[in-house]
Amino acid sequence: MFSPTIYCCALLFFIPALLQAAGLNQGRWIDLSHDFAADTLYWPTADKFAKSTVFAGETEKGYYYSAYNLAAAEHGGTHVDAPVHFAQDHISVDKIPLEQLIGPGIVIRVADQVGKKDKSDRNYLISIDDIKRWETRHGAIEKDTIVLFDTGSAQFWPDAEKYMGTAERGDAAVAKLSFPGLSPEAAIFLADERGVKAVGLDTPSIDYGASKLFKTHRALFKRNIPALENVANLNALPDKGFTLIALPMKIRGGSGGPTRVVAFIPQ
Repeated sequence: MFSPTIYCCALLFFIPALLQAAGLNQGRWIDLSHDFAADTLYWPTADKFAKSTVFAGETEKGYYYSAYNLAAAEHGGTHVDAPVHFAQDHISVDKIPLEQLIGPGIVIRVADQVGKKDKSDRNYLISIDDIKRWETRHGAIEKDTIVLFDTGSAQFWPDAEKYMGTAERGDAAVAKLSFPGLSPEAAIFLADERGVKAVGLDTPSIDYGASKLFKTHRALFKRNIPALENVANLNALPDKGFTLIALPMKIRGGSGGPTRVVAFIPQ
């Protein structure tokens, strides 16, 4: 007969051993996710996060109970873009293989390049040269790496004006967006020459703010490489030597979804 008590005790006994075997008990976990709330940033044309209370308080039977309803667009806050977002008949968020969102990670830092020529222009395009500068210091990016880009944007969250270039909402606001992104050429280089399995950055889009054709999305997604957007706390990570885990909400047929992104840094 199944005993919940015995089962729970067995888990408590074996979990430390499992963590030790996996090497996950000696190190630090870093949360790379922004939380979801009324001030969470979304694309100007997307529905923002909404949380309404079903019940919160003491029930008539004398115990506390709380429950809420949630609503939001797929693409906002810390989230993943699935390939089907810009590539017809490609994989949806529920079909992204888990191993493609779990693996060795690196951080390429370009904050010193953003606004270098014009401080008022944050539409920096991360280039192949930026990637090769990292490789000069650390060696060639290994196959199946998850590559993150630290543009310094996370420091502005959740100030929409500073983070996105505008706090306005609606179709007209899209033309005013201004933030760094990955160039199509760099995206293709990472995919075809380095064989990376996912990319991510600390801005609202893998394409830069002034993009009209979203060429980077299209280049990555036709190759079935997902992208993480609005990643937080990249300044807390080393340039390499950590494991990234990004688990999105499993929306059947979804083009993306809210994602808890974490990193493990071994001792």
